[in-house]
Parts: sequence; structure tokens; C-alpha cells
Amino acid sequence: MKVAAENRKARHDYFLEEHFEAGIVLTGTEVKALRAGQATIAESYAEVTGDEAWLINANIPEWSHGNRFNHEPRRPRKLLLHGREIARLHGAVAREGRTLVPLSIYFNERGRAKVELALARGKKLHDKRATERDRDWAREKARLMRERG
Repeated sequence: MKVAAENRKARHDYFLEEHFEAGIVLTGTEVKALRAGQATIAESYAEVTGDEAWLINANIPEWSHGNRFNHEPRRPRKLLLHGREIARLHGAVAREGRTLVPLSIYFNERGRAKVELALARGKKLHDKRATERDRDWAREKARLMRERG
């Protein structure tokens, strides 16, 4: 599995509750730019409109050898999910105030581009501090256990 783009900031900014794998509709030059590892999804999100899911604001820059058939870097890209999954995500986003956050874009074993989505709830500032404090304590605890044998 080759990761083309990763959103590391999402784990810091959100409580990630459920994970989904979605296919993504791409053009030829977008696939080539992804394989070159040029994409960024740090500011992107997914939204459900009607019975379709879309990846919004993902930046896949133009491929250097793409000539006139190149793509728009920040165009909305359709996500491929089952109808039941789309309905469930739509309900969670509309009723519960959750957010659909893309965690990574990768190529699976068959060479298909996939997006790992998470149904997420936003963290407040005090939640971020608590998470950081817990992580620091776990690191310190591991160091003390190593020293004492």
C-alpha cells in the first residue's frame, strides 16, 4: 500500500470515531501526480450532497508533462461509496454535527486510488491540551520503565 498524501493534522484537531474506505474518481494526469506524491489534503474535507459524496479542497497539482489535458488542482472529486454508507454519513453530518475528514489517499494492492475517511468530532483547545499531556506522560512513563529495567 503506497500512501500518496496524508493528513497528520486531523488526528490533532479531531476525535476520530469511525473509518471508511472510499474510491475516488480521478483523471489520468491526477493519477500520475498522485503516484509522484505531490498531493496535499491538509485543508480538505468531504461532504455529502444528495446521494453523492465529494472530496472538497484537496490539492493535486498539475502534472508536469500534462500539456493541455491537465486537470484543475482543487476541483471537487467524487467519492465512491455504497448508498447505505452515504445515507449513514449524511445522517451523522446533518443531525449530529460531525465532520467527514480525509485521513489519507493511497493506492491499494490492485493499484486503485482510495481515500481513508473518518467521521470526526472537533476538539476544543482544552481537549488538545489533555491529549498532548496524556501523550507526554505515556512517553515519560515508557522512558522511566526502560531506565529501571
